[in-house]
Amino acid sequence: MRALYRDHAGPLLGFVLRLVAGDRQRAEDVVQETLVRAWRNIHRLDPGAGSLRPWLVTVARRIVIDGHRSSMARPREVDPAPLELLPAEDELERALRLMTISDALDDLTDAHREVIVETYFKGRTVNEAAEALGVPAGTVRSRIFYGLRALKIALEERGVTS
Repeated sequence: MRALYRDHAGPLLGFVLRLVAGDRQRAEDVVQETLVRAWRNIHRLDPGAGSLRPWLVTVARRIVIDGHRSSMARPREVDPAPLELLPAEDELERALRLMTISDALDDLTDAHREVIVETYFKGRTVNEAAEALGVPAGTVRSRIFYGLRALKIALEERGVTS
């Protein structure tokens, strides 16, 4: 085994380093695995056939290919610890809140609901909402004021407090 290591490990490492894009740790693992396989199969190898190096190179190349294929076949493993630090948003709570708001909006008059949807949910300015609704900007401001007051009362009736 020492002769096998002494004669072939250095050149094999140089070959494998090129295959694994310079990742020395990975290359050393591949060379080690290759030499272990050679040692386990030494009884099958014909010492009179010449150098073992072509066999070793073929085995090392196959180990690298198998490693690449297995890494592509499964998702990359990550440490879950950082994910535990992220706050998880409760989707059920969000859905219930949106249902409550939607239900409360149904209690408003059409005019009040329209200006609230245009300004708060669509993000339009008073002037843009006035243009979209075809009413003066002052009317939009007035409807926003009274609409929000009515929405607050409707939400309070549903148990929502600020």
